[in-house]
Amino acid sequence: MKNLFLWFHKWLGLVTGIVIITVSFTGSIYVFQDELKLLAYPEKYFLETTVSKNTSPLRLSQLIEIAQKSLSKNEKVSRVDIHPQKNRTWVFRAVESNEDALFYWDSFIYHKRVFINPYTGKVQAKENSKTEFFNVVLQIHMNLLLGKKYGHAIIGFSTLFFGIISLTGLVLWWPKKWKKSNLKQSLLIKRGSKFKRLNYDLHNVLGFYALPVAVVFCFTGLVFSFPWFKNLISENFDSLNANKNKKIIYYKNVPQFSNNSLNNSLTYVLKEHPTANQLSIRLQAKEKPHNIQVRLLKNKTSVFYWYYFNQENGQIENIKSSNKLGLGSKITSLNYDLHTGTIGGLTTKMIALLASLICASLPITGFIIWLNKSKKTRKRNLK
Repeated sequence: MKNLFLWFHKWLGLVTGIVIITVSFTGSIYVFQDELKLLAYPEKYFLETTVSKNTSPLRLSQLIEIAQKSLSKNEKVSRVDIHPQKNRTWVFRAVESNEDALFYWDSFIYHKRVFINPYTGKVQAKENSKTEFFNVVLQIHMNLLLGKKYGHAIIGFSTLFFGIISLTGLVLWWPKKWKKSNLKQSLLIKRGSKFKRLNYDLHNVLGFYALPVAVVFCFTGLVFSFPWFKNLISENFDSLNANKNKKIIYYKNVPQFSNNSLNNSLTYVLKEHPTANQLSIRLQAKEKPHNIQVRLLKNKTSVFYWYYFNQENGQIENIKSSNKLGLGSKITSLNYDLHTGTIGGLTTKMIALLASLICASLPITGFIIWLNKSKKTRKRNLK
């Protein structure tokens, strides 16, 4: 049976090795992208001048108009990321994509960000996100710069294969007898050993320690790659508590201070969540409700409120919150935070970083093991 596991482990590793190295290494860079962006682009994300605590931002509709004027005629603002902190800019995104494109450079018709001081209306910076370093790293990680239609599928199946490689690796690592000497060999890298033994230990021992995190990477990666898999988890686990907490909900009245319902909606949400870390607004067509996502904690997407406002009367139609999700939806809402390591703050981010680097090294050390064994087999056959 172990020979069968070895066959899968070896050939799936050889087939997907380059992809695994690429995805793991880019993932290790992206773990700290939130922090690195603030360090790399302070002129974009932080205000040039300080404002007092009592200073109110300009109306959102006015800021959207300013952002729109800074873009080309064919480019349209589609999303706003709001940072309530008094030292931060607001980010206005304009994105139009071509999901059938073969390569990354054709997959975005345009992808722009406009960084505006929300208190003065000054445009501090404009960014072509299509060529921005961290966005390119993300696109390599998600689709190898091959576009969503083809690259996404390659990444998805490679992730599935890496999951199989990880589990078969555990079977191959498992000691035949649980003696102290065997465990020491399986759990520790032998110091002062020759290159072949050192390489084997780096593959065998580090692979074992990275396994739990690698399995999490694979599971969450599959959720990102295959919508049907995400729906399978959400629908099946949500059904376990489907009959609970079903009540008629009466929402608070939203004061209409102006004739612009989006401005009123944002004012209401900011008042309800004064300590929120970030708000994101997807600008909708007139027939759809305004939707405002509230992220309560820094760099986390799993603790949230999501408001839906009727565009005509400005009143709340629905509110979704992370503490009232079904079991399946709760699991999938944690997906990003688990995948990037933000779930437990700096500690889990460091674990994710180290595990990503180990995962990137495994195809290399595994290939060297295979190469050495192949040479040994050829020499034996020549005798």
